[in-house]
Amino acid sequence: MSDLTLDSQRVSLALLRAVLRRPVRVALGPQALQQVDASRALIARIVNQDGAVYGVNTGFGLLAQTRIARERLVELQRNLVLSHAAGTGPMLDDAVVRLVMVLKLISLARGFSGVRPDVLQALMTLVNSDALPCIPSRGSVGASGDLAPLAHMTAALLGEGHIRLKGQTLPAAQALAQLGMAPLILAPKEGLALLNGTQVSTALALKGLFAAEQVFAAAIVAGAMSVDALKGSDAPFDARIHAARGQPGQMQVAGLYRELLAGSAIRESHRDCDKVQDPYSLRCQPQVMGACLDSIGHVSRVLEIEANAATDNPLVFAADDAVVSGGNFHAEPVGFAADCLAVAVAEIGAMSERRTAVMVDPKMSNLPAFLVPDSGLNSGFMIAQVTAAALVSENKSLAHPASVDSIPTCANQEDHVSMATYAARRLTDMTRNAATVVGIELLCAGQGIEFHRPLRSSPPLESALALLRHRVSNYDHDRLIHPDIEAATALIEAGDLATLVNLPGAA
Repeated sequence: MSDLTLDSQRVSLALLRAVLRRPVRVALGPQALQQVDASRALIARIVNQDGAVYGVNTGFGLLAQTRIARERLVELQRNLVLSHAAGTGPMLDDAVVRLVMVLKLISLARGFSGVRPDVLQALMTLVNSDALPCIPSRGSVGASGDLAPLAHMTAALLGEGHIRLKGQTLPAAQALAQLGMAPLILAPKEGLALLNGTQVSTALALKGLFAAEQVFAAAIVAGAMSVDALKGSDAPFDARIHAARGQPGQMQVAGLYRELLAGSAIRESHRDCDKVQDPYSLRCQPQVMGACLDSIGHVSRVLEIEANAATDNPLVFAADDAVVSGGNFHAEPVGFAADCLAVAVAEIGAMSERRTAVMVDPKMSNLPAFLVPDSGLNSGFMIAQVTAAALVSENKSLAHPASVDSIPTCANQEDHVSMATYAARRLTDMTRNAATVVGIELLCAGQGIEFHRPLRSSPPLESALALLRHRVSNYDHDRLIHPDIEAATALIEAGDLATLVNLPGAA
């Protein structure tokens, strides 16, 4: 179990990766507690003085002009949560729910939300017990925050809905009782603070980012293996070419290919051959994968900022004795980032599938047809390449930008939305598709390299092949190929190949 203390320092992507992977224990530092207390005190003064503040003693959205009597403010917050818990579809997986709660704690701990420390403590108790509210995955447009899914999270604190605890799905009230917790009674502003925010879209985007990093690293390794399998040239990775252009990701990726291919006896065996140029899917790997790396870096920066942001509304500035309404809940930065990442993931898979297509084609590869001995009797990787093509085509459709598809909500009060939650959620399917596509390339490249025996590839690529062969044997005759594809995909998703590629921040 990881430990995370929320105080004045930013939470890093490395810590957020740990939250996604395993249970975490969260604590609140003294500076954060002081900031939370100060903002809560300001809200209490406003309530006592009967000042009108949105979401504290008014209705919500189009009903913002409706004043609510002081004796009904607790009811107002509870009604907000229950009415907004309108999600639908499959439940978010446990890892994402854990990350959502931690992100909400990070936001509340900034001290701009006007909630009591009791609210943070209740949420921390769930996190520290790995008690995970059941949150439907669909129903957010990423505008006034992820209202519906965060309402389901909050409803669990009130004893409503369900919680997954120790492998069981329990009524929330029963789960809270097992944890020694009473259902939370929300004070003014607290329901709104819990429901506003971009934590669900950000958690889903982070999940997509971390998966994309693994697929990217594996695609670099598989692409280098394909160069050797096809007896391709390493000249396109010459540092001078990439320095002449100056794109940072391109230069870095070309260096990775040079490192991965250094010392390959297969490369040396054809250094003086008369082939002039390789297909783009081999030759232009630094250009394409470098652009993908730059996109991944941009998305990382955006999401790290968002993970540490105060994104509810209104925000409480205790030092200025002010409560200010704005729009930090609008998830456009997350939507744009998710769309950018989706394009990169689609391109990683597209390049990988093209290398597979070259390898299975004897006219292009000078290898046995479909990479299997006695082809004709054996079909080899014929349909594996078709599967890769199908997944690449699916990813092309999924890569259509979601953030341009605004639709008005809340009687046109919320008349522009980000669709960031869908933009981020679809990354799970896309990264899985891309991992499978790269897994198929990895299988094919391994076959190709072994056709060149006794020549050996470079030490790093032979290590990659050994990792593959630990899970999947050489395909020397037709057999049920589905388990091979699943095993290669699992190897990529486990991150084992990423250890062969030095990518800063992708550990």
